[in-house]
Amino acid sequence: MIKQITIAIISLCFVSLSAQKKVDKAKNYDHYGYMVDTSPYKKLLDNGMPPLEIYKTLGNANYLKGKYDVASYWYAKLMERTAEKDYDPNYLFRLSLCLKSIGEYEASDRWMEKFVLLNPSDLRAKQFAANRDYLKKINQASVGTELINLKNINTSETDFAPAILNQQLVYATAKTKDTDEKLKRPYLNLYSAELTEGIPAESPKQFSTSINTEANESSIVFSKDGKTMYFTRNNMKKGKFVRDKNGISRLKIYRSHFKNGQWSPAEDLSFNSDLYSTAHPALDTTGTTLYFSSDMPGTHGASDIFKVEIRKDGSFGTPVNLGPEINTEAKENFPFVATNGKLHFASDGHPGLGGMDIFKFDEELQKVINLGAPINSQADDFSYVTNPDATFAYLASNRTGGAGQDDIYAVKLADANCEKTITGWVKEESTESTVADASILFIGDGGQELLTVNTATDGSFTATLPCQEEVTIIAGKDGYRQGTFEIRNFKNDEAHEPITVTIGNDDATGTDLVKLLQLDPIYFDLNSSYLRFDAYANLDKVVTYLKAHPEVNLEIGSHTDSREEDAYNLWLSNRRAKRTQDYIISKGISTARLSAKGYGETRLVNSCSNNIECTENEHQKNRRSEFIIKK
Repeated sequence: MIKQITIAIISLCFVSLSAQKKVDKAKNYDHYGYMVDTSPYKKLLDNGMPPLEIYKTLGNANYLKGKYDVASYWYAKLMERTAEKDYDPNYLFRLSLCLKSIGEYEASDRWMEKFVLLNPSDLRAKQFAANRDYLKKINQASVGTELINLKNINTSETDFAPAILNQQLVYATAKTKDTDEKLKRPYLNLYSAELTEGIPAESPKQFSTSINTEANESSIVFSKDGKTMYFTRNNMKKGKFVRDKNGISRLKIYRSHFKNGQWSPAEDLSFNSDLYSTAHPALDTTGTTLYFSSDMPGTHGASDIFKVEIRKDGSFGTPVNLGPEINTEAKENFPFVATNGKLHFASDGHPGLGGMDIFKFDEELQKVINLGAPINSQADDFSYVTNPDATFAYLASNRTGGAGQDDIYAVKLADANCEKTITGWVKEESTESTVADASILFIGDGGQELLTVNTATDGSFTATLPCQEEVTIIAGKDGYRQGTFEIRNFKNDEAHEPITVTIGNDDATGTDLVKLLQLDPIYFDLNSSYLRFDAYANLDKVVTYLKAHPEVNLEIGSHTDSREEDAYNLWLSNRRAKRTQDYIISKGISTARLSAKGYGETRLVNSCSNNIECTENEHQKNRRSEFIIKK
């Protein structure tokens, strides 16, 4: 986010890096409360600052302003001048995050691998290690949504933190003429606009003169009856904006009640403090729990999400940290509870597309899920809410193409009730006779297992599935080789003709599973052992097969092309085999069922041996993994 008002208001960027302990104002770029103009590299060098400190200083200053492309340049220079044994994990993480924001995902992952090795107990490292296929899942997560820039209310300043009150969109904006003299930027105030079919009308107006003050107001939530509101404001005394001795104005959550046609004077909540910030309030579906962001004692990272009980008399219990399932050592903020009870929040600690992404927490799976594109982007995406019937969502983002620093977007949500029915038969490959009691597994977007059915006595089947972009159908029966069938554009097809899935009756032992399941080959880039993103969908199908056939064991064999030395190629192929094995194990397959071996360049699939001229495509065919069935 490009924050020149108060970084605290927008993203609670509380950061503490071990490399910077000084508190003098000129060097404390790491603290969210300072917005200090950066100086050119040469000027800092002439002033006697060591090069490594300059790289940190310029990297941090741009990182906290949301200028991730510039920050990545300075962090990369820092790493170039630092021995690997001296890497600071926090700077590795920041460089990785910045690279994502400019679309350099492969480079980002390489730095995250180093981060994991140096800091394996870090919650961000654990999330990354458990979600190496994060990009594939994210890109499929929110297909079917329509994003709308609300140009009729967005300004050249910052607009964010939307909330719904009856048929109004209430939000924070810096369009006001009042200016913070220290920062030379407008204050944030609350404005509102009438909604028509989910879209706000032009000519928004000030929400409440009794709430808007000479401080920053933002991040609002309303009770179900619309008569109580909680919002974020900078620390104030006697109606005036105040800072502490370090020039920082902490954030606090305030409460106001609607009485006699107006909002009452805001009250400071009991768990607020002058020593830390509380911000971004959200209510659960019953109105008895308040969620918020804070850097109070007990926080895992820069800011965490907490919850606190609202008692019947309006008083509050003791705040409780939501724990490591949600909070990381980075920033988690802007909580929101949807009408279905699911908690949503913004984070740059969980695997994402870049900057802040929006996530939801699935309590049944105890899993954080990225909402995916187009809701998320390579920029900062945050302050997500939905209307009561979940037909529209609203969020803020500083992605390219906006009117100002942060813009508010409406999201027309996909139909969650969409379903499609599919029918067909399973037939034996050589005789084309139908096969009764064959098991059929349907796999949807991201490798999600949707449904399993069995064929009837005549070999037919019927299945009703939730709408997906693509569906893979795997049919099998004991004594038969599995067959597969793929339907692309499944969601948008008006009707589906009956399909036929053929299965073979030959013994599959010794067969390469890639050929058996008709998968795309698992290829590697030159001199790389990292799994490519185009491999994950096929690896997930291998996992699905193994889950359906617990009697089957696999030998993973990985190979290289003929370039480079023989010993190096053998080493590289073993790394490829090990990475492939680790991915399959991470999906729940027992280690005992898998073996991994590298063959180097000893098993080429074509004539591209030493000193033979071949095209890159021909060499690519040799950089592969195979899965040989063992029973």
